[in-house]
Amino acid sequence: MADLTTLDTLLEMGFDRNRAERAVASTGNQGIEQAMDWLMAHENDPDIDEPYVPPVGNVLGEAADTQSGTEPPTREDPAEGTAEGDGSFAEDEENKRPMSEEEKQEQVKRLEELMRVKQAERRERERAEEVEREKQRRRQGQELQQIRQKIQDDEMKKLAEQRRREKMEDKMARQRVKDKIARDREERAQKFGGGAASTTSASSQPNLPSPSSPTSQGPPPSKKEYDESRIQVRLLDGSTITAAFKAQEPLAAVRVYIQMNSNTPEGQDFTLLSPYPRHIYTEQDMEKPLKELGLVPSAVLVVSKK
Repeated sequence: MADLTTLDTLLEMGFDRNRAERAVASTGNQGIEQAMDWLMAHENDPDIDEPYVPPVGNVLGEAADTQSGTEPPTREDPAEGTAEGDGSFAEDEENKRPMSEEEKQEQVKRLEELMRVKQAERRERERAEEVEREKQRRRQGQELQQIRQKIQDDEMKKLAEQRRREKMEDKMARQRVKDKIARDREERAQKFGGGAASTTSASSQPNLPSPSSPTSQGPPPSKKEYDESRIQVRLLDGSTITAAFKAQEPLAAVRVYIQMNSNTPEGQDFTLLSPYPRHIYTEQDMEKPLKELGLVPSAVLVVSKK
C-alpha cells in the first residue's frame, strides 16, 4: 500500500509512470521525498524513459503481500488485556483509511512546493559549480599563457645570443684576415725594401747620354716596372667595382676587398676567375702576389658562385 501511495502521489504530481516506477523501486520505497530526489538527480539519464522492467520478486505492490503471506499468523496471549490490542487495531485502521480528495490535493501541493525548493537549490548549486569551473579554466588559461610567453622569451634570448656570437666570430675572422694581410705587407716590404730603394734612386737620376758613345750603340730600353695594379671586379648581379692594389699584394687582399665592399650575401663562398684567357684561381693562388699571377698593371676578374 505504501508503494502504491508513493507511486500514486508521483502520478498526481504529473510524473510519467515509467519514471515514477523507477524512482520508487530505486529508492526502496523510502518515501516520496527520496523518490523526488532520485527523479531530479536522474532526469537527464539516457535510459530514464526506457520501459521499466522490475526485477523478479521486486514488483511494486507485491513484495509486501508476498512477505505477509509467508509469515505465519501470530496468536495473541489470551491472558493479556484487550485494551491495548484494541488501540493498535484502531490506529492501524486509521492509517489504512484512504485519503480524501482534499487531503490528496494538499499533499500534492506540499510536495510540489518541496520539489520547487529542491530544484531551486540544485540550480543554485549548479550555477556555483559552473562559476568555480569557469574560474579554474581562466586560471589554467592564464598559467598556460604565462608558460608560453616564458618559452617564447627564452627562445628569443637564445636566438639573439646566437646571432651575437656569430657576428663576433665573423668580425674576429675578418680581423684575422686583415692582420694577415698587414703582416704579409710588412714582410714583403722588409724583403724587397732594399732593391726597391736602389731602383727608385736609380730611376730618379736622369739618363744622360754619353757624348763619347753614339746613341745607336746604347743598351735597349728596359721594360717598365709597375708597382700597382688596377683591378676591375664584375659581381654576381652584373655590377662592377674597381680598386687599386700593390703589385706585391696577394690575391687574398682582392678577395677580402670584395667581401667587404660588394653586395655578396654574408657567408656565401665564391671563386674568382679571369675571362680572357679563362682561368679559375684556387686557394693556392690566393697567397700569390698579383704580379706573379699576371694581374699587373690592370686586370678584370669575375665573381662566380662556388
